[in-house]
Amino acid sequence: MRTQAQAAVAVVALSLSLGLMAGCSEDHRTPKTATGTLEQLAAQAECTPEIATDAAELKQANCTTQDGRYVLATFATDRGQREWINGAKDYGGTYLVGRKWVAVGEGKVVTALRGRLGGTVEEGSQHHSGSSGSGGSEPGHSGHRTS
Repeated sequence: MRTQAQAAVAVVALSLSLGLMAGCSEDHRTPKTATGTLEQLAAQAECTPEIATDAAELKQANCTTQDGRYVLATFATDRGQREWINGAKDYGGTYLVGRKWVAVGEGKVVTALRGRLGGTVEEGSQHHSGSSGSGGSEPGHSGHRTS
């Protein structure tokens, strides 16, 4: 008799915990990652893009929304996108990445934008401060040291 009661309690507890977990995950869903032209992505992000670059391999625009300012870029190829991101990450920032597009801005802006465009968040390097550096004595950096 006692084992049946314990089993029933375990089933109820499991059901409740699964229900609570399902409820939590639904509140924080990210939409399916958007696709399209720069103009289509900007419309989904509720931005009127100010085109800064319009080339065959890269189209880039500045956007300002109620959440803040960011740069939105689309690419002709996946490889071109990855090369651009890898180079840009050296300058820091937060990147929202979709297929053949990226948005760059402050973390809070990118987080808000992710709620409209989906995508994956990537962080840039934090070690650049705009100065000329410390002479290369940091681990992983080369440089000259005086003795």
